[in-house]
This record gives sequence, C-alpha cells and structure tokens, in this order.
Amino acid sequence: MKYRLKKETNPTRPTCGKYKAVAVHYHTVDSKQLIKETAQRMGTHTSNVLGVLSSVAEVVNSHLREGDRVRLPDWGMMKLEIESEKVDNLKDFKAKKHIRGVRLHFLPQSYEGHQELYEGITFEKDKLYTEE
Repeated sequence: MKYRLKKETNPTRPTCGKYKAVAVHYHTVDSKQLIKETAQRMGTHTSNVLGVLSSVAEVVNSHLREGDRVRLPDWGMMKLEIESEKVDNLKDFKAKKHIRGVRLHFLPQSYEGHQELYEGITFEKDKLYTEE
C-alpha cells in the first residue's frame, strides 16, 4: 500500500504542524470491473454475476436502512451510524435540526482477533508525492 506524508494544518488541533501517513489511492475499481473479474474466477457470464450483485446490493441496502447490521461471510459487518450534534436537554433535540447525516461503518471479518483483510499489507512511500 502506497502512502504519503501529510502535514496537519488545522490550527485548532493539538497535532497542528505534525506529519502523518495517509494512503494514496490511484484507481477506483467500478462494478463493471468487479463483475468481469468475478465472472472470470467463477467461469460464468457477467450477466449472472450482475444479477446476483444487484440483488445482494438491494437486499443489503434495505436492511441497512431499516437499522439492521449486515454480516457478509469472509468480508465483515456493516451498519449505518447517525452523526448528530449534542444537546444539553433531551427535550431540545430535533431530528431535522440536530442530525447531520448518516455514515456507513464497516468492520472487517475477524477470526480470533485476526483480520484477514489486513493480512499481507506492506507499506511503501509514494515517490510521486512530495511531503507537504
């Protein structure tokens, strides 16, 4: 995994002026590419994979919207989390005013504390980026 060093520039943070490693992402793999590679691995047609992937996405999204957690074998669990402002008094809370949004939270599959998703990752400084 490639990384670059980025300087914290927010003066309100205690880490302002310090550097941290951030991942460099060169490509975005779209569903067309995922479907093609999956079909090749399975020895089937892309239309079969597209149908299954579309159906799984619809079912997963439906469950997430209902507040369910969704666990996919050998991948992990996902759930939606609400981002909200804090209020001093329960009676003051108004959903439309204080809820800022929803975020997807993903927890990689773990077997006895071992997360396979992270296995084998090595880190290499990206030469295309200079330190900021």
